[in-house]
Amino acid sequence: QCSGQGRLVLGGVVWWWGRVCVKRSLLTEVGVPQALAAMACAPEHMRNICILAHVDHGKTTCADNLVATNGIISRQSAGKIRYMDSRIDEQERQITMKSSSIALQWREPLSSMAGCEANPTYMVNLIDSPGHVDFTSEVSTAARLADGALVVVDVVEGVAAQTRTVLRQAWRDRVKTCLLLNKVDRLIVELELTPLEAYQKLV
Repeated sequence: QCSGQGRLVLGGVVWWWGRVCVKRSLLTEVGVPQALAAMACAPEHMRNICILAHVDHGKTTCADNLVATNGIISRQSAGKIRYMDSRIDEQERQITMKSSSIALQWREPLSSMAGCEANPTYMVNLIDSPGHVDFTSEVSTAARLADGALVVVDVVEGVAAQTRTVLRQAWRDRVKTCLLLNKVDRLIVELELTPLEAYQKLV
């Protein structure tokens, strides 16, 4: 069976799911209720992850690449299509204004230990939140819903004002954070740093 795209507004967050095909109760292309219902019933196999960052640090591009890992969009279009920005004004202005989410599948890598059970599959509700200071309430909602947060930082711009704001929000809501250093290529292409200089800037 195949189901199309859907949309649900819950807690001020727009939840999207993509096209999914179910065969023999196995998810072959990810995104949505029908196939992920079994995992949704098991809390230990669900994770809510939000992406937090300053504006233009690459949150939506990061989200596109994560969506592409599930085959919902092609890897070539990741970063261009802005899949999570569903509103017309978001596409026109090329900024995220409303938090949105999509259900993705993640399978734990096979263990190297012999005799281990099959690697478990998790349902990850990925939330892309705005980075502009005018939409801080959207970030607050996303952080409260999340189990963990991916904090994206542009390595050239560094930690910006909104980065500090979203980190404070995450700590206040006791959300576990993971740092993602983004746009590393700018160190070489724009700043023309040597490998040692790039390392020193990062540390």
